[in-house]
Amino acid sequence: MRQEDLIRQAEFNPRIKQYIFSSVALVFTLCIVTIPLLLLWVLGWGKWVARIHFNALKCSLTSRHLRFSKGHYFKKEKTIPLENIQDLTFIDNPVLKWFDLRILKVETAGNSDQTGADMKLVGIVDAEGFKEEVMLARDRFQEGRLQPVIAPLEAGDGVVEVLKEIHASIEALRGDLTKG
Repeated sequence: MRQEDLIRQAEFNPRIKQYIFSSVALVFTLCIVTIPLLLLWVLGWGKWVARIHFNALKCSLTSRHLRFSKGHYFKKEKTIPLENIQDLTFIDNPVLKWFDLRILKVETAGNSDQTGADMKLVGIVDAEGFKEEVMLARDRFQEGRLQPVIAPLEAGDGVVEVLKEIHASIEALRGDLTKG
């Protein structure tokens, strides 16, 4: 397995904690049945969950992959090879702007998910710069794959003789096919 160099470790905006706290509180408020949970959420459970979630967020860009993990109790880890990344787009809405956050959506080739995204990164600090680094790393990786892997052959290596034998075999096969 090839060595991977760390290009950038993403930082997440601490306001994600407030975003999570407020989003879940809103859901609890809108669902009448969960209003009793809202009281527990506001009295401390919510801030604790948001802090644990924030501390578990990790995203790193290496020379070959984009890696993301989240969750404390229900951990989710994703690794996307750079060659599969098709596009990175930003999602903004009024709620995210209120918290000064953006979502960076990673779209990949051959994605079976109907939403069209393999990964959604919420609240990366300097999301534009991170996006540019991912795209540059992807381009560098693809350029590296296009470089010739084998050394150029010398004329004295017997290449000409091997090619003549291959040509003769093909001509013999062609002759057999036209006869039969």
